[in-house]
Amino acid sequence: MTHAMPHVLVLGASGLIGRFITDDLRARGFAATGLARRFSPSQASAGDLALPVMAMDVTALAQLMRTREIDLVVNCLGILQDGPGSDTGAVHRDFVARLLQAIRDSGRDIRFVHVSIPGSAADDQTAFSRTKREAEQLIIASAVRYAILRPGFVIAPSAYGGSAMLRALAALPVDLPAAESATPFQPVAVTDVAATVAWLAEHDAAAGPGVVWDLMAPHPAALGDVVAQFRHAFGTTQIPRFALPAFLLDLGARLGDGVSWLGWSPPMRSTAIAELRRGVRGDPAPWMAATGIAPTTLAQAVGDRGASIQDKWFARLFLIKALVITSLALFWIASGFIAVVLSLPATKAILVSHDFPSVWVAPLAIGTSVMDMTIGVLIAFRRSCAFGLIAGMLVSLGYMVGCALLTPDLWLEPLGALVKTGPAIVLMLVALLTLDNR
Repeated sequence: MTHAMPHVLVLGASGLIGRFITDDLRARGFAATGLARRFSPSQASAGDLALPVMAMDVTALAQLMRTREIDLVVNCLGILQDGPGSDTGAVHRDFVARLLQAIRDSGRDIRFVHVSIPGSAADDQTAFSRTKREAEQLIIASAVRYAILRPGFVIAPSAYGGSAMLRALAALPVDLPAAESATPFQPVAVTDVAATVAWLAEHDAAAGPGVVWDLMAPHPAALGDVVAQFRHAFGTTQIPRFALPAFLLDLGARLGDGVSWLGWSPPMRSTAIAELRRGVRGDPAPWMAATGIAPTTLAQAVGDRGASIQDKWFARLFLIKALVITSLALFWIASGFIAVVLSLPATKAILVSHDFPSVWVAPLAIGTSVMDMTIGVLIAFRRSCAFGLIAGMLVSLGYMVGCALLTPDLWLEPLGALVKTGPAIVLMLVALLTLDNR
């Protein structure tokens, strides 16, 4: 007699770990429903649900589990730190409390698999780690059968957040400060995390009522070792480097915190640096003994072969992307500000010298300057950035065509302001094409 494969619900299925787990389960023949607030077009799948998951109450969650006949719930939801629309306590602790109650109310015998973080409560210094630990305590105290997975630094074929940052460090001529480079940093391949979830789905009875496992390579490694392995894959081991002073990391984290209020999710924020300095360590022996999984080595996780050209381009451009968007936002804001605040008489004089009607001069000078500053503000905010870049390209083309028709002599201006508009349009196109995060 054959038994039906368990049906797995993966929460956070658009993220780095959640997406890989969902796809891996399906490849192994499991029925897997991926749930996330939204999926990118490239992630869209008939088996996924795009729902406002954080807004779902206990009743809605329990109903979903009943109607889908869920046997295993995998929670991969998480955020790095508090910010506009982001509350670590709400995501890590409060939602888990609702999820546990929903599992109990569903009337089904469901195992709850929770992706957490390694370490102990004594080392938790951030809201991120404290709320993750509070969720663990809720799970252990509940009557729900559980498996708390504490993966080390996750290495995956795709890159997001911290893993993207380490790739960038490996590709560029910079190095971490000595203290940060020596931080314990035990990695784990995302394939091992997915294999553990699949093992739990297939050997549910063998897992017992509750387990807490550290998922990571058994051999100690430092953060510098992980970066060095990526350098080997990128072929950049011989590039001269300068070590970043520690204060630059702190400054970058402060800037990242500020940018997050504009809707961006930069990997370098104060929480990320604090967690990096704490390090990643644990004891994978119980996990290995229970599942029989032999952890993938660091060299295998990064890849024994050389990196592909798309890997290299991504790593080189990852940090430059932020510089490009910042410079474009400042360029548009500054150009409009200078024209209307600092140089309004000169702006009017240029228009008057080209026989513009006097009644149009002030409105045109002020209107175009305000439009420029508006474009800069639109580019600065993550939600409106794409619209701002498209508007910037169209306005720039409009300036070029308008000047060619009405003031062609400006094309011969000694500093070549109009000539430089072409490369600016290309730079905005580059920013638009690299705007996706997933």
